[in-house]
Amino acid sequence: MYLITLEGGDGSGKGTATKMVADILRQEGAFTSVQVTAEPRRNHPLGKLAVEAVRTGEAGPLQEAGYFAADRLDHSHMWIRPRLILGAAVVSERNVHSSLVYQGIVGDLGLEEVARLNANALVPDLTIWVDCEPEIALKRINEGTLRMATVNKTEYFETDELQSRIRVGFQQLLGGEVAMPKPFNRGQVEGPIMNHKTESDLENALRVTIRRFLRSAPSPLNVTTQEVEMTLLKQSMNAQDGQQTLNVGGEPQKDHEEWLNGTPPWRVLSSAHKIYADAWEASDERLASQVPKSALSRTVFSIVGTLSLVPSADVRRLRATLGPVRSISHRHTQRMLQFLDGQQGWIRRHRSILGREAPRAELRSDWLAFGRMALILAPLRPWIDEWAKKAGERPRWRDSLSQILNEDEDDVRAAAWMAIERFQAVGTGLDPKRALPNDIDDLKRWYRGE
Repeated sequence: MYLITLEGGDGSGKGTATKMVADILRQEGAFTSVQVTAEPRRNHPLGKLAVEAVRTGEAGPLQEAGYFAADRLDHSHMWIRPRLILGAAVVSERNVHSSLVYQGIVGDLGLEEVARLNANALVPDLTIWVDCEPEIALKRINEGTLRMATVNKTEYFETDELQSRIRVGFQQLLGGEVAMPKPFNRGQVEGPIMNHKTESDLENALRVTIRRFLRSAPSPLNVTTQEVEMTLLKQSMNAQDGQQTLNVGGEPQKDHEEWLNGTPPWRVLSSAHKIYADAWEASDERLASQVPKSALSRTVFSIVGTLSLVPSADVRRLRATLGPVRSISHRHTQRMLQFLDGQQGWIRRHRSILGREAPRAELRSDWLAFGRMALILAPLRPWIDEWAKKAGERPRWRDSLSQILNEDEDDVRAAAWMAIERFQAVGTGLDPKRALPNDIDDLKRWYRGE
């Protein structure tokens, strides 16, 4: 879902930092996978042209920048973006900012020209700038760890003078001394992260940076959260087709089509809201303080919605199924499962017959409808939650969605269309022969049970 790039001069430690960032993302994030790549691509024909241009220095700034841009455009749309849509994080050692510095500033081609050549490439969501003194960088270069497997291993950039100019170029561009050209001014830049000390120091600094980025939960720049969610929802629903699971506790098999069981959606939401609120009020004070007070919270929608997609899951598998859009922290997931386990009728937990130590949680059949509705209505959840808070002691749940959508605000209607699209993956919970809602009026009728 996010493209994260590592930038800096030759010998600054980007390769080491790239591996560290990938490991940190695997530990801290909830991505479907973490993929590592680099530019230029030395195993791809387009990347090889760029590598050769750098090795000889004979192409000139414009042709050299063109080679890098061609490799980057293909890399962006044929390799990186398909992985982002699948909910992965992609970590790239070098990306467009290297071209902006090497050819735009150091090569005197100009930032605007290099930005124009790369304008259709992806924009990094986060760029981490790794820096060190030029003499340290040259020492690392000369030790051979950065050399290419070519006959003449010296790149024309590997000189004291040019390394100093490159460092100044990164300071100007990523440090904000010169304006970042469009469209690459939309991404976040963090740094400089100095790489003068130990690897442990570098890793700690990178971990702080990644945690801050993930906590801020920015909207991805190169895909939409809806694209990612639709892909993951379809995968999860398709995985259930023909799936056979052992029923340990005698629960009836979940109906993956007519999951509403004839109950109007508004009544499902109303009932869940009340039962959850009563359970929260009656629960242990310490645990209640650690979980949301309302069933309309993002956490409850994410956890219960995701449990409706899997037969059963331990915390690790559940978080993997949550994906980056529905992601909840490991600790918060544990607390939420503990709370739901204490409420009769929500989930049950058991240990696997295969002897795995982690207990697995299974959503009880009575709550399948609420879980599936949570997946569909997630884009509208903030407005539904706000409506419920203002509705008073006797809320008219049947009319709630109509009241929200009648406000005719652009962001509400956009969220409604996202909900409508999700019927394609999750279904309506009604007779599968019935047509899917295809406009906002249909969505209102579905919600009212008409």
